[in-house]
Amino acid sequence: MDRFVERCAGLDVHKNSVVATIRVPGSGRERLQETRTFQTTTRGLLTLADWLSSYGVTLVGMESTGCYWKPIFYLLEERFECWLLNPQHLRKVPGRKTDVQDSAWICQLVEHGLLRASFVPPRPIRELRDLTRYRKTQIEERSREVQRLDKVLQDAGIKLSSVASETLGVSVRRMLEALVAGTHDPAVLAELAKGRLRRKLPELREALDGRFRSEHHGLLVAQILAHIDYLDETIATLSERIEQALAPFSKERELLETIPGIGRTAAQVLIAELGVDMNVFPTSAHLASWAGQCPGNRESAGKHRSGRPGHGSKWLRTTLTESAKAASRSKGTYLSAQYTRLRGRRGPGKATGALRHSILVAAYHILDQHVPYHELGADYFDRRSTHQRQKRLVRQLEKLGHKVTLEPIPA
Repeated sequence: MDRFVERCAGLDVHKNSVVATIRVPGSGRERLQETRTFQTTTRGLLTLADWLSSYGVTLVGMESTGCYWKPIFYLLEERFECWLLNPQHLRKVPGRKTDVQDSAWICQLVEHGLLRASFVPPRPIRELRDLTRYRKTQIEERSREVQRLDKVLQDAGIKLSSVASETLGVSVRRMLEALVAGTHDPAVLAELAKGRLRRKLPELREALDGRFRSEHHGLLVAQILAHIDYLDETIATLSERIEQALAPFSKERELLETIPGIGRTAAQVLIAELGVDMNVFPTSAHLASWAGQCPGNRESAGKHRSGRPGHGSKWLRTTLTESAKAASRSKGTYLSAQYTRLRGRRGPGKATGALRHSILVAAYHILDQHVPYHELGADYFDRRSTHQRQKRLVRQLEKLGHKVTLEPIPA
């Protein structure tokens, strides 16, 4: 087998230890292989780095094991070229399995060039990614708390969510605080409504007439409201920090916001998940494959079978889905026309998936060429296939019992 890397190492990563195997030139044509185990503390990792340097290692490959690979990768990347490896690419022949054999197998695969490195963004993008992902979890937790609040109110016979459009709007918040304070009179509570909600005062009085008990429901509502206030403050703090971390990439964010369906928050997530350097992806098709936004390729004996898409970033997929649904509701855009065109034949799920792919491809070219989004127009598909559209319309009229003769209008 051809040898591609002269001095390499393979790491089998665990929580408290890492098993390292090096393969370097030995005497004659033989290869020298040595394996050692190190602790994953900072001192142990520094010892590992010194041991690798003593053998002149140039490339280090490690399996992505949970989050335990991160401190090892971040420390070694300053001194070596590091590859983060997909566990699905490390299939081993059947037989005994030990940590030593795993590290040696990784090292041999790296040595012969049989593996590909996974995408690990630089430190500023990694920190931005941590912030956006944590903010997303806090937003989701706030949504769950609002749902818990409604469940408590339903248990107490309070039907505010059936009258008010927002479960936790300004008027509803005032009523809930009054309930917690001990005011249970429906007429008094209904008078706290503001704005357009005052048009529903009779419905509010009926909805607020329940079995709310301060010693039970009041305690739960007070704790939920306090938690929601804390989450609001956390989300605001994270958003402010994200804006600061995103300042060096403000130009890229503005360009991404030109895509229909991409707002400020979605642009932040795209930069955090993809980075701004598209040189790591040879083409937009490679990016779509990495993100899991294209079907798999399964061919055997000349037959093509349905292939599952890969498992991409769930954070990126969620943002692309939200943006695709927003773009499908836009007016006079290529994306809305694409969604309408596909929804009738393939259904809304497939149409949303196609828009996710289109938005991702557009983001790739925008970040790669540093140009704004170019709108093709809602009539793009009609202009692209005028002849096919004519044939389709003629067939429809013929099915209705008409004889069609086409005569072009003079210019």
